[in-house]
Amino acid sequence: MPINYLSVEKLSKSFNEKTLFENLTFGLEQGQKAALIGVNGCGKSTLLNIIAGRDAQDSGGVSFLKDIVVKYLDQSPDLGDFNTILDSIFDSSHPEAQALKAYNQLAEIEEPTELEQEKIQDLLIEIDSLNAWNYEHRAKEILGKLGIKDLNRQISNLSGGQKKRIALARVLIDKPDLLILDEPTNHLDLEIIEWLESYLSTANMSILMVTHDRYFLDKVTNEIIEIENGQLYKFKGNYSRYLEQKAEREEMQQASKDKARNLMKKELEWMRRQPKARGTKAKYRIDAFDDTKKKATVNLNKNELEIKVSGSRQGKKIIELDKISKSYGATKIFEDFSYVFKRGEKLGVVGKNGTGKSTFLNVLTGKLAPDSGELDKGLNTKFGYYTQDEIPVKANQKVIDIVKEVAEVIKLDDGSTVTASQLLNLFLFPPASQHDFVSKLSGGEKRRLQLLKVLMSNPNFLILDEPTNDLDIVTLNILEEYLEQFSGCLILVSHDRYFMDKLVDHLFILDSSTTITDFPGNYTDYRIQEEGKTTSKQKVTKRAAPVKIEKPKENSKKLSYNEQKEFKTLENEISKLESRRDELTEKLNSGSADHSELAEWSTEIKRINSTLDEKEMRWLEFSERV
Repeated sequence: MPINYLSVEKLSKSFNEKTLFENLTFGLEQGQKAALIGVNGCGKSTLLNIIAGRDAQDSGGVSFLKDIVVKYLDQSPDLGDFNTILDSIFDSSHPEAQALKAYNQLAEIEEPTELEQEKIQDLLIEIDSLNAWNYEHRAKEILGKLGIKDLNRQISNLSGGQKKRIALARVLIDKPDLLILDEPTNHLDLEIIEWLESYLSTANMSILMVTHDRYFLDKVTNEIIEIENGQLYKFKGNYSRYLEQKAEREEMQQASKDKARNLMKKELEWMRRQPKARGTKAKYRIDAFDDTKKKATVNLNKNELEIKVSGSRQGKKIIELDKISKSYGATKIFEDFSYVFKRGEKLGVVGKNGTGKSTFLNVLTGKLAPDSGELDKGLNTKFGYYTQDEIPVKANQKVIDIVKEVAEVIKLDDGSTVTASQLLNLFLFPPASQHDFVSKLSGGEKRRLQLLKVLMSNPNFLILDEPTNDLDIVTLNILEEYLEQFSGCLILVSHDRYFMDKLVDHLFILDSSTTITDFPGNYTDYRIQEEGKTTSKQKVTKRAAPVKIEKPKENSKKLSYNEQKEFKTLENEISKLESRRDELTEKLNSGSADHSELAEWSTEIKRINSTLDEKEMRWLEFSERV
């Protein structure tokens, strides 16, 4: 019998006159990994906040299984008033964390008193009894994977992305039974996203999350919960399976709607002929008519975003870079980079946080001057720059005011024109919401409005810096269609691998060196190449320079007969273990099993990973001796 970790009963929430959702009921079982999806403004983040106790519902209830550990990662986590990363990491209700925190504080005292020395001894005994050194080891391992090294660094000096990683580490270290995540991949490096994806897909925990990252959804989840028109629709399986099931559901809905319309015509005729029947005799018939009317008039037409704003024509010269360099103080970001942009090319910029992606874009657009070299922009080149900064909004400014700042009337690519109000309607801002204050919009709605403002400026060279943050999947799909047809140049900086793969032809790679590398292919192509390099380093020994062959000494490291036999079988064993792990991961993500099977598969995956580590180390040891 599945164990229910979370129960949501008849939950309702409204803001002013807008109803976000009404009478939502669902549960989350042990081992279930579910994602909430839906258009911006449908209430996904609000629902997570209510479940996590950060917001109050209008009606209904939320309950958890007694004694389970529940952790919540907010979109923009608040790390509190802690001074250092270490203080924040060990601020936990776990006894292990409390004991380690107390020990670390006392251990920093240069000349402890006799009483303090006694406390240290007592804490060491407590730490041993709690096996808290394992907790510390797990903490350091997770922090290392997330790129957090200096634990004494001041939190006040950290960027938003660094704070997000610390908050993520805090919830993972405590090994929660139920993990609630709101846009966990925002502001993370691509490599960290891939690690987190792998970690969560094999972890024996229940997960409820909101994310727009479709690769992440596909790898981690085994159920999709869609919020549409205030109602919930559940789909077993990952994101790919959800797309299949949703298409089937919409076909059935359309058929049901057509049938209901025909029935409604007959019922309408009867209702008009029988005005007196509204009293008592045909109450059941009246109720049936109302139900049929709802089915017949349900809106199955999606509010799909259509972007057909025309772009300015490009000239022969777009942008030419000749040996440009940029530094901050003694730190070189890039140097001697040359490139000539061509019409219609679409490229992605990839690099870890801090490697200079935003600096490169600011030099390209003229916001920053290069230290050396020349940048020659064509006369007809017109930038549209979508940044991570929020739209500057004046007090009491309304949605339509933002658009009218650019233009009252906009020309489309077919030569026709639309008003600012009509274009807002295409961008999922119906007339009723166009006079709402911008301050009332959700994060995703503000980003959508910001995107519209950039596109309305009629650019022929689009630069999009993390455009997918906070946008819903429907908007992303339509934005992708527009960008695929965009005739100008496009530069993307995005942690959304799906978005990047779908659109770019090549990549600029920025790393810790000062060289910008031009890679021919999309992000997945690049990762496959990088993984191939890593595998080669692990499995292929370097050729040494020719040396004089000498007679082996008595202490030679030559493999024994039994070691040679073991060496030959290791590669086959490693291959089988990797295949079994892939098979189990696929089963884990299928959502077709009960909680006991999920737990069993997760445990086996961990065991396989541990065995693989041992066998790969053994293989490397033998290969070096060979």
